[in-house]
Amino acid sequence: MMARMAACIAVLVLLVGGTGCSQVSVEDYADNTPAFEPEVFFDGALTAHGVIKGRGGKVIRYFNVSINAYWRDGIGTLEEDFVFDDGEIDRRVWILTPAGQGRYIGTAGDVVGDGKITVAGNSMFLDYTLRIPWGDGTIDLRIDDRMYLVNPDVLINESRMKKFGFGVGEILLVIQRKPQGSATAG
Repeated sequence: MMARMAACIAVLVLLVGGTGCSQVSVEDYADNTPAFEPEVFFDGALTAHGVIKGRGGKVIRYFNVSINAYWRDGIGTLEEDFVFDDGEIDRRVWILTPAGQGRYIGTAGDVVGDGKITVAGNSMFLDYTLRIPWGDGTIDLRIDDRMYLVNPDVLINESRMKKFGFGVGEILLVIQRKPQGSATAG
């Protein structure tokens, strides 16, 4: 009986330990192309189209976004205007500040503190806390954004939302650059 229990514990340790080692890092994509350069991709008019999934994986909302992106004095601005399937309209303005060696700091009005951005190869990972309306107040969700440039004009974005370390939903979207000359600097 003790041997069986020890074997079960050993298997659990391997499973738990093994999942800890499988954490994906943006550096895993360092050799992938095309190379993602935020200053190039996020410059001009873009559109985004996505879905929000609840905890069980069911799509609960759809949205479209018009994005005006530009850089001034090395600082990036992404003006995002959202339209949701239920008619809700929202706006978020990201400020991207280079922090050296493929790192940026991202801030926005509904982001708590600084978002940490890392870029390598064709990928950009963004970790931040988003404050969203909930009932009569707000809640803070931890967002793990992972973006992958699949060609010079298309970026695939997947986001995992967590509260108290537990998954509460996902966002999937495609961001596409419009032809040059379609946006104006703000």
